[in-house]
Parts: sequence; structure tokens; C-alpha cells
Amino acid sequence: MNRILLPFLAFCAVAPSLLAQDSIQRASIERLERTLSADSLEGRGSLTPGNDKAARIIASEFASAGLKPIPGADDFFQKLPVTVVAPGLRKIAVNGLPIGEGDVFVMSNRDSLSSNQLGEFTVAYIAPGMSMRQKIGAINKQEKNTLLLIARDQKKSFDRYKGFFGGRSIDNEPQTGPTVVAVLMDSVPVTSYDIKITNRVETRFLQNIAGMIPGKRANEIVLFSAHYDHLGIITPVDGDSIANGADDDASGTTAVMTLARYFAAKGTPERTLMFVAFAAEEIGGFGSQYFSKQLKPESIVAMCNIEMIGMPSKFGPNSAWMTGFDRSDFGKIVQEASKGSGFSLYPDPYPDQNLFFRSDNARLAKLGVPAHSVSSSQIDTDKYYHSVKDEIETLDLDHMTSVIRGLAAGMAPIISGEKTPTRITDAVRK
Repeated sequence: MNRILLPFLAFCAVAPSLLAQDSIQRASIERLERTLSADSLEGRGSLTPGNDKAARIIASEFASAGLKPIPGADDFFQKLPVTVVAPGLRKIAVNGLPIGEGDVFVMSNRDSLSSNQLGEFTVAYIAPGMSMRQKIGAINKQEKNTLLLIARDQKKSFDRYKGFFGGRSIDNEPQTGPTVVAVLMDSVPVTSYDIKITNRVETRFLQNIAGMIPGKRANEIVLFSAHYDHLGIITPVDGDSIANGADDDASGTTAVMTLARYFAAKGTPERTLMFVAFAAEEIGGFGSQYFSKQLKPESIVAMCNIEMIGMPSKFGPNSAWMTGFDRSDFGKIVQEASKGSGFSLYPDPYPDQNLFFRSDNARLAKLGVPAHSVSSSQIDTDKYYHSVKDEIETLDLDHMTSVIRGLAAGMAPIISGEKTPTRITDAVRK
């Protein structure tokens, strides 16, 4: 009897990884990746025809895999209203000196604002060498109208931010929140200012793409996600203006579609599985913000958000890392379960970049869900990140296939109900 039982038990121990090896194929992954990162989608910028086309492609894949709409929905499109703000008048003077159009950008969702009274705007300064990202982040948290002077030594960073904030912007709460007027000039005592701005404000709709595999436990949900938007059309480089976003994040979206088909083929799971492609991560995470309000957070057992897995990590091929690794035991469960799959998972090697709160997992993590992002990006040295060079030709599809197979194996005990990750507590949400 033992001679029969022992081989059977050995097979059961490796069956998930073997099944993933057999059914998760590089050719299928390449097809999906190539489709989402094609020039015809024009970089999948939010609220563009290319982004809408990508949404329809993902929904079609979900339908083909046999997924069902999530509760309360009739289809895979989860529509969310947003306010689109297009810049109008920008007339700014500081100490009586008019500021040229090239030396100012404004962050505001109001249709108009006028101020010339000292004290109505807080004055702040970004000195040479100071981190613009950190300073602007701190200013946004203060939620005060701010006149922000930025040292001329920071012109390169200023131009990058102007390119991002100087055009159309998207918000979900019109006519609220602070206005930040950023001016390229060295620090001076501000004795007067005259600020006049107008914007064109309209309501548009973004859409998440969401499907599910109903499980035996309807109220225990395991969530797989990625964002499908990217930057769209940007400043041309060598005649190329399409930021294809092959790694960021067509790779993660491809993984979500691949895993949806893989798990759907396995039949009814113990726990309910949801698969979501989020809208608008690149411009503020509006898709995940909306989604986080549609379900009871206590019903979500785990969230595996997949962000940029197209190239080998610093730990080598067939490996990835997880943000917020020490905030729950989710990562350790995946590590143990993926043994034998050829895939290895490590803690986030870039803690100084605060990546745990810079992707779509953050909204649910703040609600206590063990929600983490899995990535293999070498983000500190990635020369293709947010550029027109992020194309399928730069990806390692064998590595990408290995990561998806590894996640299929690593998530198995959570899906089966054998393991349940610890919740993220109040003490570690900040």
C-alpha cells in the first residue's frame, strides 16, 4: 500500500507547479503582451481611444476564459465618473513681475480662482538639490493653496512636472481641494502676487475591467490585479512618441488575463477569485480607489497586484519581489508554495522608494487587506521606465512566463483555503 500511496502524495505536492508549467505557455503570453503594447493602442493613455480599445480586449479575454461579471454588474466594465480639467487662463505675477507661460504650471481642479491678497496662498520653495517629488508630496498633504517657487537649477525636474501637470488633469472631486501654482524662479521674499487661473471642467468616465470565478466560499475573495493604462503619447524621441508601456503595465495585465484563464480551467475554486484591470493608475490610482469602495474589505482574503514583471529582477531570472513583505505573511506563504516551480520571491529591495504605497494595492492595504504588489523591475536602473523605449522587444518573455507560473503555484494554498494571510493592522498601514 505504501508503494502506491507515496508516489501519489509526491505527485500531489508538485501538481500545482506542474500544471502551471503545462498550461501557462510563453506563446499565449507573448500574444497578449504584444496586443496590449502595440502601437495601435497609442500607449493606452487614460480617456483615449487606445485605452478604450485595451479595455475591450481585456473584457474579451475574460469572457473567452469563462469569467463571470462581479456581483451587481451586468458585464465586465466597471464605470467610474471623473472630472477632467483642461487648463485655460494662466496669468501669474510675483512681486509685480509677470511670469512667462513656460515658467509656470498649476495643479487645480477648480473652474476659476483669483487671488492677490497675501496670506491666501502659502509660499514655499524648492531649493537646488531638493527632492521635488518629496516636497510636492508634502505640500499636497497640507491641503493649502500654495505658491511654490522652484529654483532655476531644478529646471529639468520642473519641465518634467510641467509636462505632467501642465496639461489636462483628472480628479474625482471637482471644485475641492487646494490649488498649487508652481513658478520657476529662485527664492525671493514674496511681497505681492497676482494669481488668475481658469479651467475647463467636464465629467467623463473611466472603466475598470473586472471578472470573477465564483468559489465555494462566496464571501472569501482572492484578488488578482494590474493596471492597464499607461502614459499614451509623449514627447517624441527619435521620431517615436508612443509610450507603449510593455512592462508598465501590459506585463502585469497579461499576467492577470493568463491567470484568469489558468484558474478558470481548473473548475470551481474553494475561494472566489476576482481579476481586475485597473484604470488610471498612472494619473492618481482612480480605478483602484473606486474599486476599493465597492466591496467589503473584510471579504478580501488577499490581493496580488502585479506591476512590471517583464524583465529579470536584481535577484536574477525567474524571480520577483513583493512590496510590504513584512506587513503580512502573504509573501512567506507564496515563497513556500512556489518551491519547485523554478520561481523565487524576495522582499522589496527598494524600501527607500516607498513602493508599497505607490501602486494599486495601497487603497486596499489601508483598509486592512493583505494587499501587496509583485514586481521584478529594477526600478532604480530601468532606462526604459516611462519612456518610448518600453516596448515588447525589451522584455524577457521567458522570465515573465516563469513569474506567472510561479504565482499560479504560490497562490494555490490561499485559493484552496489552506492558508490565510494575516491582515494589515493599523500599526503598519502608514
